[in-house]
Amino acid sequence: MIYASVFIVSLSGIALILSIRLLLRQRTVRRFVRSIRQRFESAEDRGVQLIEETPVRKPRKNPRASAIEMQQVRTLVHSAEKAEKQGKIDEVERLLIQALTIHPHDTDVRAQLAKLYLTTEREGKAEAMYRELLQQRDDASFHANLGLALYRQTKYEDACFAYQEALNRDPKNPERSAALGRACIAARRFEEAISLLEKASLFLSRDTDILHLLAECYLQIDQREKAEDAYRRINRLEPYNEDVKAKMREIREGMEDGGSGTKD
Repeated sequence: MIYASVFIVSLSGIALILSIRLLLRQRTVRRFVRSIRQRFESAEDRGVQLIEETPVRKPRKNPRASAIEMQQVRTLVHSAEKAEKQGKIDEVERLLIQALTIHPHDTDVRAQLAKLYLTTEREGKAEAMYRELLQQRDDASFHANLGLALYRQTKYEDACFAYQEALNRDPKNPERSAALGRACIAARRFEEAISLLEKASLFLSRDTDILHLLAECYLQIDQREKAEDAYRRINRLEPYNEDVKAKMREIREGMEDGGSGTKD
């Protein structure tokens, strides 16, 4: 009987302690909630706008949808190529732009559109597109085509820079040297042009256009003997070119009248 009484008293004590702890915990929770509510109301009073947070969900690319898009792009590009062969320039542009609306970051399609603008004398648009393309892919041909777009707009110093970037990425290509040489001539940087054109002529030895430019550069800096030598090289390739023979006579007569004019 005594043991039963002790057990009941102990059980009652434990229950009382648990009740008190639960009550205290509830009061603490209520106090916390109340403080949060007060802060919220205080913020509203100060005119603070609270933005509800929304979990950011990355859209998952459906592989099937992606494959369909790529097929649509290929179809449009193929149609554009057919239209280009038929000389339908407006149609080519429309199709390529349509392809880019489906796949905006397709570098190859953007390059085709940029080249279309370059070949149809819309150099301003070509320049803008090649600058964007170079942010996606550091390609020598993009630098070279940017250089051509700038050259045609008489932005010769900028063209030199673009052509130099193309040559840096493709240093063994003599066409790159020749293109930069032409741009340097337009920018009146004749001595730089000479070294570039000489380098190009070593590989393109039968390209008389490069030799003509080289001869004119030598005349610009009054190195008439070297200019005559360049014309001799042209004469060996084009023995019946009377204009070249006349240039050689003119240089020879000038040197006889006023000295060689060769600079060290």
